[in-house]
Amino acid sequence: MMNKYSLLTSALLAAMTVAAPAMAESVLRLDEVAVGELDPAKASDYADSILMFNVYDTLVLPQQGGPGHTPHLAASWENDGATYTFTLRDDVKFQSGNPLRAEDVVYSIERMQALGAGLSYLFAGVTTAAVDENTVTFTLEAPYAPFVASLVRLPIVDKALIEANSDEEWGGDFLSANAAGTGAYGVRSHNPQEETVMTKSDSYFLGVPDVAPDTVRLRYGLEPATVRTLIAQGEHDIASQWLPPEVISALAKDGAQLLTEAGTGGFYFKMNTTKAPLDDVNCRLALSHAFDYSTAIQMIAINDEVSAGSPSTGAIPVGMFGANSANMQMSQDLDKAKEYLAACKYDAADMNIEVSWIAEVPLEERFALLMQSNFSQLGIKSEIQKMPWALFAEQVSKPENTPHISQLFVNAVTGDPDTLLYGMYHSSTPGTWQSPEHLNDAEVDQHLVAGRSASSDAERTEAYSALNARLLAIAPTIYGFDRQSVFAASNRVKVPAMSDASQAFGLDGMGFSFRLMEMVE
Repeated sequence: MMNKYSLLTSALLAAMTVAAPAMAESVLRLDEVAVGELDPAKASDYADSILMFNVYDTLVLPQQGGPGHTPHLAASWENDGATYTFTLRDDVKFQSGNPLRAEDVVYSIERMQALGAGLSYLFAGVTTAAVDENTVTFTLEAPYAPFVASLVRLPIVDKALIEANSDEEWGGDFLSANAAGTGAYGVRSHNPQEETVMTKSDSYFLGVPDVAPDTVRLRYGLEPATVRTLIAQGEHDIASQWLPPEVISALAKDGAQLLTEAGTGGFYFKMNTTKAPLDDVNCRLALSHAFDYSTAIQMIAINDEVSAGSPSTGAIPVGMFGANSANMQMSQDLDKAKEYLAACKYDAADMNIEVSWIAEVPLEERFALLMQSNFSQLGIKSEIQKMPWALFAEQVSKPENTPHISQLFVNAVTGDPDTLLYGMYHSSTPGTWQSPEHLNDAEVDQHLVAGRSASSDAERTEAYSALNARLLAIAPTIYGFDRQSVFAASNRVKVPAMSDASQAFGLDGMGFSFRLMEMVE
């Protein structure tokens, strides 16, 4: 028989059970400067990559902490010359519940090829076929050394879901606002000018740890002052890499942690080789030698231990095939600059160099001012132009509209030098945001083709070494510095892929795989 004390105890326990709060949802908040493109076939820049790597999956992933690639949606693969055969995992479902099949892989690559946007050029000349439900083949027109690396940029989409929800061929209307992937996170809402909200997927084939963020809010275009205030107030978790160095430094002094992503690219001052006076190689070489590389490095230092870059040694970042050694640093040489200027067919007194900078990346204004000062030492006038990203990307499609000098961060989108250099310099790829040089040089083309078709690492090194030498000789670009991304972050989040070299992916943007993060508060 229950006495009054046991009745009271039971009542208290019942009240406690009813009143116990549900587990609080963990929310990760971060920002990027550019608008986010949700359609994975159109993804090309950093914000797009963050979305793609979380909402979609690829057949392979970069090996964490080292070179090479590991199976992901694929269970295994074989290579026979120009033919690759992939066997898919049999336990993967799209977020719709549809099973992953070989026909989805075929549809995904054919969709990229048909749209011809984003990084579709990686798959030009590739023919794909579904052998059976779980086997797919890729046949290349010619051997292509970095093909497996390229597959990290082939997000696999849900063919059945797209065709059921779109009357438009290839479903562009549907995928611009909705997700159709197998990824660890689904899309709750998407406003490409403001914010994308993603939530953890319960059906992810690898599972998503409980400590990973339940919800992610990726915001676009926040002002540096706003980001600094939000982090200081505990209302933001990871700032974009585009904050001015002194802002990142101040946040670190206030207790923020610094996350880094090793560079697979650099910061480049791209010269329009079709527009006078930069159609003269001697003029380009004059500007290249006039640039103050050491001051540029000082401008990106965060503190004594962390910097957003390291000295450039040429066209290829240190550590990649064909790069010069780290002790061959680029440096200012005004005497050589004056010699090249004297050999230029244009008179320095008549020059007025247009130097553009991207409005969403305020650090670039400082480099524009540095170049203006450097060029004035040669008696060359320059005019600084502030350009929103969207306008810049539109203008560089035509040589006559492209500024004399454009400032850009460019990375190897697959981690391989082919995807850093081919899209920048091959004559078949002018007029993209990566290639405002509008370069057309037969020797450069020859070395680029050799680099992607070589059968061994030694042959690739030889090809890219020759390419590096040629690019330095004709100077389509001023190679500012090799890049490292630095992010100020709150202490609410742990990101092993950007704080532990043994967990790093070696591919820009993949460090933001939310399933591998941990919310600690």
